[in-house]
Amino acid sequence: MSENIMTDMRSAYSKALIDAGKEFPDVVVLGADTTDSLKTSGFGKAFPDRFFNVGIAEGNLVSISAGMAASGKTSFASTYAIFLPGRAVDQIRNGIAYPTPQGRRGLNVKLVVSHGGLSVGPDGGSHQQIEDIAIMRVIPNFRVFIPADTLAVSKLTHLMAKEYGPFYMRMARPKTALVHSESQEFQSGKGILVRDGSDCTIAACGITVKMALEAAEQLHQEGISCRVLDMFSVKPIDGIILEKAARETGHIITCEEHNILGGLGSAISESVSESYPVPIKRIGVQDAFGESARDDEIPHLLEKHGITSFNMAKQAKKLRNHTQ
Repeated sequence: MSENIMTDMRSAYSKALIDAGKEFPDVVVLGADTTDSLKTSGFGKAFPDRFFNVGIAEGNLVSISAGMAASGKTSFASTYAIFLPGRAVDQIRNGIAYPTPQGRRGLNVKLVVSHGGLSVGPDGGSHQQIEDIAIMRVIPNFRVFIPADTLAVSKLTHLMAKEYGPFYMRMARPKTALVHSESQEFQSGKGILVRDGSDCTIAACGITVKMALEAAEQLHQEGISCRVLDMFSVKPIDGIILEKAARETGHIITCEEHNILGGLGSAISESVSESYPVPIKRIGVQDAFGESARDDEIPHLLEKHGITSFNMAKQAKKLRNHTQ
């Protein structure tokens, strides 16, 4: 882990797409007039005959991607998170997830978005997508990834290119710190133990994984051993690693850049309640919209919603005191 290095998820995605295009000749990339911002235009320069910008028409983006997948292509469709699934859930459900060609579950379309959560900042509440995990994880056949850093983005892009089926992956707008090493492996449905501990567990995804590690260090200074899990695979969720954490640490804090209703915290609560019920505290947006915040104000916006390492540590101590 290189704590001082800040890297850009969209740049990592661009490079990973080009690498996937070299390895898999059936990969095609589509965008909706955000190809420069998402940096997928780099794929278009490398493979101009496999790159399609459909303009500001997200429903068409999904439908064309589905059509290409039905014709044997591996489609990567990308735009901002607020537009997918925000504007095209009907096409996503019925055009990508519902078909069962030759008995397969859904079509081979990868929806990869940027600008998820509150950290979109200046675009304001109308463009801060805090509902997408809830929407996408209840659509049958879709797998849902929320990567914590650029290494995860690169490896998950390669995983999606290799594995058949519908995927949804959400990237953050700001640059992010590296939390994983080059040797880290990623598997669908497998959480990652990024720090071991015995007194409590913090399970996070996306940019909140780095915060969880900072919270664990704060707790360590107070003599509390905190386990940190990167639950990048929100669906399928890793019930095994969660049950183990519940049994061994007694309670779980969840954190996400998303509404606490229907997101990672809900997924973890559902899983743990059926395996080894323990107290769970969900940290995230408290069923409210975000608001505009300049780039240097984004930490304050996250703090307003309790999405901080300090609050994670505070809630972990509170739960621990109640369960002792």
